[in-house]
Amino acid sequence: MSIMTITTTQRAERERQVAEAIHSGEMEGLHTSEATKADAGKYVAGEIDLGELEARVRTRYGIV
Repeated sequence: MSIMTITTTQRAERERQVAEAIHSGEMEGLHTSEATKADAGKYVAGEIDLGELEARVRTRYGIV
């Protein structure tokens, strides 16, 4: 895993996307675990890419 360099604009967009996804899940009655929030934070910071975030979430919840 390598840390990517992302712009301030990209970081803001990632923060918006993550907040929107969490809110959408909450509107459906779902709860976002602390582990998933931590992984989302790593995505926002550029520590992991979207593919890695997706893989971690799928593994965590047993989604194939």
